[in-house]
Amino acid sequence: MSFRWLSRGNASSGMGVSDHSKSTFMDLKRKRVHRYVIFKIDEIKKEVVVEKTGGPAESYEDFAAALPENDCRYAVYDYDFVTSDNCQKSKIFFIAWSPSTSPIRAKMLYATSRERFRRDLDGVHYEIQATDPTEMDLEVLKERAN
Repeated sequence: MSFRWLSRGNASSGMGVSDHSKSTFMDLKRKRVHRYVIFKIDEIKKEVVVEKTGGPAESYEDFAAALPENDCRYAVYDYDFVTSDNCQKSKIFFIAWSPSTSPIRAKMLYATSRERFRRDLDGVHYEIQATDPTEMDLEVLKERAN
């Protein structure tokens, strides 16, 4: 018996979340096979789906360049850093990318679906809402992680 309808969104909760989106996030979190995952809303399926993944060797610049210039997206980024005590750490950032040049309809759709999607991503440490690249610069991640 399939309970797929349980993960579908409705008007009050935003879009549903695809099983593939959840499993890809878990791969990033547990297996560390991705440096980042970019998600988009598929309006036909009425759910959040994986648009792109970045391998462990990809840089933050690769990630930032993969986000569309004029459209909204959700993303998670696995940020590795070394603390002042010389300990290797990793923090997962959720980024709600909503550039000021994106269509109003897209901004509204992503804004109303964000909380529902974010709740399904158990293990995110920090959340960033960005409307231009400076709001999600690598320095912002460094400040938040320390």
